[in-house]
Amino acid sequence: MGKTKTKFVCQECGYESPKWMGKCPGCSSWNTFVEEIQEKKTKKNSRGITSNKIMKLKEIAVEEEKRISTSYSELDRVLGGGIVNSSLVLVGGDPGIGKSTLLMQTGDKVAKQDLNVLYVTGEESARQIKIRAERLGMDSDNIYILAETNVEHIISSIEKLNPDLLILDSIQTIYNPEITSAPGSVSQVKEVTATIMRITKSSNMSTFIVGHVTKQGSIAGPRVLEHMVDTVLYFEGDTQHSYRILRAVKNRYGSTNEVGVFQMRDSGLEEIINPSSFFLESRTENSYGSVIAASMEGTRPLLIEIQALISHSSFGVPRRVTTGVDSSRAAMLMAVLEKKAGIQLQNSDAYINVIGGMQVKETAVDLPILCSIASSFKEVKIDQNTIIMGEVGLSGEVRGIKDIDKRIKEAQKMGFKRAVIPFSNSKNVKKDKDNIDLIEVKTIEEVLDVLL
Repeated sequence: MGKTKTKFVCQECGYESPKWMGKCPGCSSWNTFVEEIQEKKTKKNSRGITSNKIMKLKEIAVEEEKRISTSYSELDRVLGGGIVNSSLVLVGGDPGIGKSTLLMQTGDKVAKQDLNVLYVTGEESARQIKIRAERLGMDSDNIYILAETNVEHIISSIEKLNPDLLILDSIQTIYNPEITSAPGSVSQVKEVTATIMRITKSSNMSTFIVGHVTKQGSIAGPRVLEHMVDTVLYFEGDTQHSYRILRAVKNRYGSTNEVGVFQMRDSGLEEIINPSSFFLESRTENSYGSVIAASMEGTRPLLIEIQALISHSSFGVPRRVTTGVDSSRAAMLMAVLEKKAGIQLQNSDAYINVIGGMQVKETAVDLPILCSIASSFKEVKIDQNTIIMGEVGLSGEVRGIKDIDKRIKEAQKMGFKRAVIPFSNSKNVKKDKDNIDLIEVKTIEEVLDVLL
């Protein structure tokens, strides 16, 4: 029997300290240290003898990874083509965003392929899961439910059933009885994840783990949790809107640039095959301050509406409020408008919004934001059949952007007649754009002359 030791662990980043601290040196969070008591175990085989031998890189045989289709093209896209056998996937998101719903529906789709699915719940009873399954219309015979939080009992059930897919909801509720700290603590999360990872890698079973998120939006628990798994997915969205976006921030088997778009309905989540049409369906026609932009989410172009409202300020310091775009970027674009286009905004409040609650970070929406501000300030409408794209520099020049052909093709599909693009992109555009007029611009002055 070893001696016990006490340490204090930050619940946000996993920083360990021999004494309690008010502020964490690792992540600068306040009041996040929790005391943990662990039993010191005697080390065995400290040399870590392994039977693996050294091999030359060119001698290692590589086989194509076997994947299971989820029957959701949006989810398969984000995963890189489907669920890889023996892979460990971590899914995070805000409470009530739809993580459990997505995984239950995915489990039902997989079970209908004559594969066994084990859904382990540590937060709900089996009866609650049954009620949700009936609401979602799940009727597969190959889904098994286990309401358990002890990882040893979970491992025993896995060995008996030998499932093809394991869904663990959530990792913060599962505990190892050999560790004295509470469920959800740093030590418990690390040990339970390592145990699940070992059994996943030693079998053909694939595993989805649900993780809680902190107030800052990151996965709760130690940062090492994201390093241990193969794929990290974030399920994002605004509870005030019905759409949800699934992003991969880490993927050992595919790209991290792809996103999947879903819509929450009473019957569960439905994938949105044409997101551009979804975001533009309630578009306001012939109103000043409204501009359609083409944004890239991974390899997929999305058409979004950006609105700006410029009004006279009644206070000494005008307000700058943005939703969906970076506020510092918007302030920079307003400064460029004042300096290069002579539009005086120093006495005006500015409100900028991306319709639908989308978060847009790429610089290709600079020009649409700038045009929406100018349109609202001058109270001049921009033709509703015009789409705008381009990055803006501090000198007022319009810089080139990537994937220009994909953006224009999406605009054509949605019926737009004109596209304002950077002049530097003109040589990269295929010359078969017969049903859309391309307006190539070098500076913001040219853009404003054409549109306003």
